[in-house]
Amino acid sequence: MFVKYPHVERSGSDEIEGILEGTCYVFPKIDGTNASVWEECEDGACKLMCGSRRRVLSLEDDNAGFCAHVHKFPEKFISLFVEKPHWMLYGEWLVPHSLRTYRDEAWRKFYVFDVLDTGTGKFVPYEEYSPYMIHFGFDLIPLMATVVNPTEEWLITKLESNTFLIEDGKGVGEGIVVKNYDFVSKYGRTTWLKFVRNEFKERHGAEFGAPTVVMSGTLEQELAHEYVTTGRVDKVIEKMREAAPFNSKRISELLGRVWNDIIVEEMWNILRDNKNPVIDFKRFQRSVIAEIKLVKPEIF
Repeated sequence: MFVKYPHVERSGSDEIEGILEGTCYVFPKIDGTNASVWEECEDGACKLMCGSRRRVLSLEDDNAGFCAHVHKFPEKFISLFVEKPHWMLYGEWLVPHSLRTYRDEAWRKFYVFDVLDTGTGKFVPYEEYSPYMIHFGFDLIPLMATVVNPTEEWLITKLESNTFLIEDGKGVGEGIVVKNYDFVSKYGRTTWLKFVRNEFKERHGAEFGAPTVVMSGTLEQELAHEYVTTGRVDKVIEKMREAAPFNSKRISELLGRVWNDIIVEEMWNILRDNKNPVIDFKRFQRSVIAEIKLVKPEIF
């Protein structure tokens, strides 16, 4: 059965209050597309199943060729599921999005970053699943550090240490993900914490260069400023390029896709963080469009 991968929260969300208390595991974050693989069996017949972030995939309805890749090279998946039939693999299928500085040989591979035990409903700790990944020949996102009771300030320093898969001399990766396998949010959910380098730079410009000054405005303007980032717009553009080249004729499509992405991915966070606010959605959409023009003026 398909199980959607949980949303990874930004710093400041009440979903991750207390996550830094205890043993935390820091991993590099890479910039591909979310993918999953598991096995479904009925009457003794088993088949490999593939998913994206939101849906089940098939060879006829694939996502950037991921399902085709799994079925072209099924042996290691089948071997793993013989030993661990209740495991569901989550990972990043590394195809081009906004970050293009990965080494040539890194592309179009599946990098495992989490394993869910569907029998218990719990994520399997890195120390437990990583030996299996290595034994069966999987690529996996490696552990950067294990740290007890880290501070956000210390974690932010690790942003500049993520060179996983990055071509020499081409800078660093997208960010980091912090996991505490003993942590459950106050809402009863397993949740991880992320620090995304581009978003951090945009929100803390004084630490990286000239700050951006935003005058106080309406709630809708403030939300647009918070959730419309260069990274988000670039991701949407790259997703659009999977279907056809991006050009000025597709700007209206881009505006609609960014708006949809914010509503789908962030509305729960917006309602929770702002205590169920009253939002004028027409004004919010106008503010989102205006913010897109601010963060990506070169495409207009």
